[in-house]
Amino acid sequence: MTTRRTVRLTAAIAAAGAIAGAAALQSSSASASQTAGSAAAAPAPSKHVLLLSVDGLHQSDLAWYIARHPASALARLAHGGTEYTRARTTIPSDSFPGTVAQLTGGTPGTTGVYYDDTYSSALLPAGTTDCAKAKPGAEVDLTEDLDKNKNALDAGQGLAGLPGSIYRMSGDPVSNIDPSKLPVDPRTCKPLLPGGYLRVNTVFNVVRKAGLHTAWSDKHIAYQILDGPSGSGIDDMFSPEINSQAAGYPSGTDWTQDNAATETYDGYKVQAVLNEIAGHDHSGTKNTGTPAVFGMNFQSVSTAEKLPVSDGLKGGYTAPGVPGPLLAKNLEYIDTQVGRMLSEIQKAGLARTTTVILSAKHGQSPTDPAALTRIDDGPLLDGLDAAWKKAHPSAAQPLVAHSADDDGMLLWLNDRSQAAADFARSYLLAQSGQGNDVNGKPKAFTRGGLQTVYAGAAAAKYFGTSVNDDRVPQVFGIGQYGVVYTGGTSKIAEHGGAHADDLAVPLVVSGAGAAAGRQVDATVHTTSIAPTILKLLGLDPRSLDAVRKEGTPALPGLGR
Repeated sequence: MTTRRTVRLTAAIAAAGAIAGAAALQSSSASASQTAGSAAAAPAPSKHVLLLSVDGLHQSDLAWYIARHPASALARLAHGGTEYTRARTTIPSDSFPGTVAQLTGGTPGTTGVYYDDTYSSALLPAGTTDCAKAKPGAEVDLTEDLDKNKNALDAGQGLAGLPGSIYRMSGDPVSNIDPSKLPVDPRTCKPLLPGGYLRVNTVFNVVRKAGLHTAWSDKHIAYQILDGPSGSGIDDMFSPEINSQAAGYPSGTDWTQDNAATETYDGYKVQAVLNEIAGHDHSGTKNTGTPAVFGMNFQSVSTAEKLPVSDGLKGGYTAPGVPGPLLAKNLEYIDTQVGRMLSEIQKAGLARTTTVILSAKHGQSPTDPAALTRIDDGPLLDGLDAAWKKAHPSAAQPLVAHSADDDGMLLWLNDRSQAAADFARSYLLAQSGQGNDVNGKPKAFTRGGLQTVYAGAAAAKYFGTSVNDDRVPQVFGIGQYGVVYTGGTSKIAEHGGAHADDLAVPLVVSGAGAAAGRQVDATVHTTSIAPTILKLLGLDPRSLDAVRKEGTPALPGLGR
């Protein structure tokens, strides 16, 4: 591991702002206390940890922005804390495994969470009532489809006056989940909530058990998964539905289809966090005290990278790693919102006791527009099923039970044998055809658009689990760089794969417990965020199931 302390001019350190100064004062105070020889345990470095996930943000994007805006809030945050320049998120690089990793310390083989829309060969299909006769095998949908009403910003709560009334949305996500859309647990013959689907506990479970307050805001009600197996990890959850009808836009337009709309949507969650910093619940009407652990995800960087054009601006990148006008504009938006939070922390008198962690659930690929190859995965999978049926005419079911294909490919098969997985691998790698490039022009592809395919036992080994695991995909394909599985031309980037553009996310720890002006250049993983949060709060990182199982370390280089 290489740890490099960045040397800066005094004026630059001073410009790092109140959060950085607070960190230095905190560290000096702790050192003085320890030097005095007190036999008592040192106090926790932090009382509050604010975790921010800027979905789609790359470390290179953060560096690019800071270099051009050295006095920005993001620059103050990075220079005022410890920056990990080689942080990597989960494989697959999807929102659900990415979030779960940050808040459990575990990878998919341990947590059982591989994607936002996945499959289990052990659970029963949603709506099952006669569990004795039902055949196992069920989609596990952790998207907007779980909402009582996925077209409503409040997920179906029925609030009048939306979107202005959104802060009256219930802090209990279970109340807005439609149980008929949940997979059924064969042991109980009852619908299985997302939190119950998670195989390990979360940071929120540990913090609640310690008697501390917790809150979180995210894009779907299905993020109830962060409640953990106990179902009670988060005191106050605010998750307006991002894929609902966007207010003021044509019918059928959700908040992700226009970048300005996504910024408006993110703004609802920012205000909820500001309310929580001020010591209230997400609505700003109840005095709950500032949470010990809280935070949110931003979605607007992701849409600025995916949308070809929005608000009259070109999306994505103009050259390899160079943000285009829409993304550059959105980075300014993120900077402004982070600045608002830092100002509120200072205003509330919490600068000395608050740590801010900035990272991302996932990156996005490709950052080189010339590399884009869009491939419709529908014909590929239809062809695979047809080839399987031809080779196995007595097969009662299609080969593919479920798929998740963005810039990688995950397949769950009805036939879970090694022979079936090998068949799928061989078929896919033999396929060639035409997709389209960033301008919508024809572009040839080979090998099904795949670079490497892990099948059967190899896929299980890749994820560190057993081939008998009911959740592990039987086929995991890493796409060739630039491949995005999508019909048409509506997006120019995606995530879910295993390339550097998917994985190389920022990770900054700033404020209480973090050394100012430090860069750590060794590779670290976002799973280390979870034990770091507990360590900052003076709690035992080994209280996390996944930390014990995987030996997940806290982030190095914190403190003086």
